[in-house]
Amino acid sequence: MLRQRILTALILAPLALGGLFGLSGGAFAAFTALVLLLGAWEWARLAGFDDAQPRLLYTAGLALLLLVAWWAGWLLDRWPLWIGAIGWLANAWWVSRYPRATGQWQPPALRLGMGAWVLVPCWVGLYQLRQEGSEWLLFVLLLVWVADIGAYFAGRRFGRRKLAPHVSPGKSWEGVYGGWVAVAVLVLIYAVWLSFDVAQTLALMVVAWGVAFISVIGDLFESMLKRFRGLKDSSHLLPGHGGILDRIDSLTAAVPLFALISPWLG
Repeated sequence: MLRQRILTALILAPLALGGLFGLSGGAFAAFTALVLLLGAWEWARLAGFDDAQPRLLYTAGLALLLLVAWWAGWLLDRWPLWIGAIGWLANAWWVSRYPRATGQWQPPALRLGMGAWVLVPCWVGLYQLRQEGSEWLLFVLLLVWVADIGAYFAGRRFGRRKLAPHVSPGKSWEGVYGGWVAVAVLVLIYAVWLSFDVAQTLALMVVAWGVAFISVIGDLFESMLKRFRGLKDSSHLLPGHGGILDRIDSLTAAVPLFALISPWLG
């Protein structure tokens, strides 16, 4: 298993970095759309559809929506990000109420709708961050990464109070705090790099902590859907790593929120 994970990572890392930072404009939009459409294929399974035909129909429908968004110029609009932010408020509520509120989102059609308000705003957010340059796109990727690492080590060492015991028993509030410490270090490095003053640094710190927390909700939300379906991974597309959604679940929450706020950071 470890060998598989390493080999997959060695292949995927250059592809991901090349696509995210080597492409721009329409090529970048197409690359990220492809990744998210693979996620849509997996999402249909989380929604309750195991057969290939309904999953293909859902993926094709979402691809059509992305084409319409490109043609209509929605990739540069702010309202898809607001839809994503509102959607993640609902997702956070359902995670906090699991399993008591399962009946509210159990219908497969609603779970398919969840996929739309998770994946499409993420695509829009990625595009807008890339349009602004590479520094903020890199920042949100690093933020999710260092928050996850900080949470892992702090949770293993100090974890006592469970964050969402019915969804992911391994996550703790102490892990969240450890992730915030790691994010604070990242913010200070970025503030020096971008020559931020104290007020800008504090603003970035508050935003980064909020985005780091919502990235945890992204992880928990996918875990909730998998637990409800009795699945360990969203798919077996990435040997040793599970599926696409297993790798980008935190980013689907963090990207649209950060893209919504980043224009005010300078």
